[in-house]
Amino acid sequence: MAEAIISPGVFTRENDISFTQPAAVEAGAAIIGPAVKGPVEKPTLVTSYSDYVRTFGATFESASTSYEFMTSIAVKNYFSQGGNSVLVTRVVNGTFDPADSTHVSASDNASIQPFTLETLGEGTIFNNSTALTDPGAENSDGSLVSGSADNLRWEVSNISNSQGTFSLSVRQGDDNTKSKTILETFNNVSLDPNSSNYIEAVIGNQSSTITDGADGTYIRTSGEYINRSNYVRVSAVNLKTLDYLANDGTTVNTDGDGNSYSGSLPIAESGSFYDANGGIAAGANFFDNIADGDTQGLVAGDYTKVINLLTNKEEYIFNIISAPGLSYSFATHITPIDSIISLAEGRGDCIAVLDVQDYEATVSNVVAKATTINSSYAATYWPWLQVLSATGRNEWVPASVVIPGVYAFTDNSSAPWFAPAGLVRGGVAGVIQAERRLTRTQRDTLYSNKVNPIASFPGQGISVFGQKTLQTKASALDRVNVRRLLIELKKFIGDQSRNLVFEQNTIATRNRFLATVNPYLESVVQRQGLYAFRVVMDDTNNTADVVDRNQLVGQIFIQPVKTAEFIVLDFTIEPTGATFAG
Repeated sequence: MAEAIISPGVFTRENDISFTQPAAVEAGAAIIGPAVKGPVEKPTLVTSYSDYVRTFGATFESASTSYEFMTSIAVKNYFSQGGNSVLVTRVVNGTFDPADSTHVSASDNASIQPFTLETLGEGTIFNNSTALTDPGAENSDGSLVSGSADNLRWEVSNISNSQGTFSLSVRQGDDNTKSKTILETFNNVSLDPNSSNYIEAVIGNQSSTITDGADGTYIRTSGEYINRSNYVRVSAVNLKTLDYLANDGTTVNTDGDGNSYSGSLPIAESGSFYDANGGIAAGANFFDNIADGDTQGLVAGDYTKVINLLTNKEEYIFNIISAPGLSYSFATHITPIDSIISLAEGRGDCIAVLDVQDYEATVSNVVAKATTINSSYAATYWPWLQVLSATGRNEWVPASVVIPGVYAFTDNSSAPWFAPAGLVRGGVAGVIQAERRLTRTQRDTLYSNKVNPIASFPGQGISVFGQKTLQTKASALDRVNVRRLLIELKKFIGDQSRNLVFEQNTIATRNRFLATVNPYLESVVQRQGLYAFRVVMDDTNNTADVVDRNQLVGQIFIQPVKTAEFIVLDFTIEPTGATFAG
């Protein structure tokens, strides 16, 4: 309420113009594809490549050959170029389940399992034994016969009969009793639900399942305790509630029914996880030999659920999406790629990086496929590139493996509205060579047909030399930098506007909007994203009828900055003695 001015005096007022631009929520890439291990069809955020390897693995053996999935190479490249986060969704073929620890035994009866752990990752990679009666064969040094760095094992220690507690450790599957690799430890764990150290509360018991309902695909989560372990969850506690303390606070050995809690505690032992389903497909086609019906052990239909899950932009945030291994050149791949394009268009906050041809394609092949796609939310790049795999081999990969990293570098070095192309920002890191050294004529043909060439320049490396979207109509949105500018503006202004929902529809609310948006857009002008802008939110577009419909309308007019893609230099030779005008 304004201060009433009645009698003479000095009155002070405040006018705060110290606008501080709120930081936009960091959004990285969404990469879809197969992985060695980890959660299946559950979008999982990783913030470093080491985080990715811990969760999803790097290399694996198939048919006596070591492989690295394109997913892993893409994530590695993205982080190496300065990316901040990747939303990884593991796609599999078939049924994959977690491995469990059902052979944990109690001190009074080896047939009793006081609790059961379950790996957060899914698939047989976590198994040390697939036989229900075999807890995992051990060598003389205590190492598991089938143990590997990707396997997990558990260990119970520090049993306290008086307190009813124990320690639980998660170990790496290829360690041994003489040299343990402990990944994490939980101390003073209790089986008493009333204890603050109750095993489910300390470790977590949540699990999720994908549900296909009439209203869409979504992830249903069950379990009351969040998962605090990075590797396992508690899937069951099999004992009755036990009274560990008498009414006077002293320790007792039995509950009211005479059940001994000390005899129900686990014994000091270690064991493996087993009995999971799902594994790495043997004989799958990788890298330059991907096929219509088999790419990295997957078929096109395996991507359907994953794509549907990512439609909710309020749950998952990213600004780039790619699915390395899918190619528009294969008939069965067209449907999931079209779904990814529709996903980007529906969300309106990301751009899809697509591959339109497989290895050893021709320029005409590439052009023919690119011309069939029409979207400003998608872009394609060519040719294929050779990179060093974690297996030590040089592998041919499609451009979608490395392009998200180019976008990440652009975001870090400049801003999303700068072109992710050219010798300054378009360099592709970690690339050994391109499949084709494109001529100027070939680059012209590709670019005039919406394909962004990846060019090789002597002494200057390999760089992206185009930034067109796959939009057919000529407009500002046929350029990647303008599309990404619009994505950035819509995201920031949309996020700020959400704070006004359910506020009073008054001039004061309009002014709050203008006081945020105008300085932000001015900052974009200063950072070379816009030539000019105008924001209208007043009585001209918020008439009485609009207000009565509970609407608040704002109109934002922008002039995006264009890139200099065609440099024309006119050289004029003048005669000796000519005078040069200032």
